[in-house]
Amino acid sequence: MEPNENKVLIWDAVVRLGHWLMALGFLVAWLTGESERLRLVHVAAGGTVAAVVLFRVVWGFVGPWSARFSSFVRPWREVWDYLVGLIRLQPPHYTGHNPAGGIAILALLALGVLTPLVGWCAYEEIGGKFVEEAHEALANLMLAVVLVHLAGVFIGSLAHRENLVRAMVLGVKRGAPQEAIGRPYTPMAVVLFVWVAIVVYWLLRQ
Repeated sequence: MEPNENKVLIWDAVVRLGHWLMALGFLVAWLTGESERLRLVHVAAGGTVAAVVLFRVVWGFVGPWSARFSSFVRPWREVWDYLVGLIRLQPPHYTGHNPAGGIAILALLALGVLTPLVGWCAYEEIGGKFVEEAHEALANLMLAVVLVHLAGVFIGSLAHRENLVRAMVLGVKRGAPQEAIGRPYTPMAVVLFVWVAIVVYWLLRQ
């Protein structure tokens, strides 16, 4: 641990709840993708992912510093330097999302909207076979990004000697006291949960 650094609250409740809802939604959607019997479960899972993404995009502009796009969307050169350091197991430490993680987040947010949207078109039988194949291709691409993200989390945890999965559960990471977000924004996480429930309910009523 660097001098003047300790465990501070970095990830607010919206980021953490959204992360795990999206992960669960994608996992369920993937596992039920080929099941006609679980079609509505698949729709609900996909709707969960899309609802979280839409909320997260807004939160990326109005949330605390660590949740904002401006904190983790970085120049490609910085992304490259971080990846080189990661391969050497000597990456620079970032209190918030690292540059490579920022790219993964943007990719997952984009795919988290496109994949359910195309899937909804397929569900409504719009576009025929082409749309069905496009939905499957997007889902496969999203899975690939998820796997790369998981690999990055594993390697980053080893390189930094910091449990990044635990950090996304508890919200605390190694950092300077002035980097702490101050409060967990729990009421906004409740708003997120209600928003997701409303979206899923609306989809299942169609």
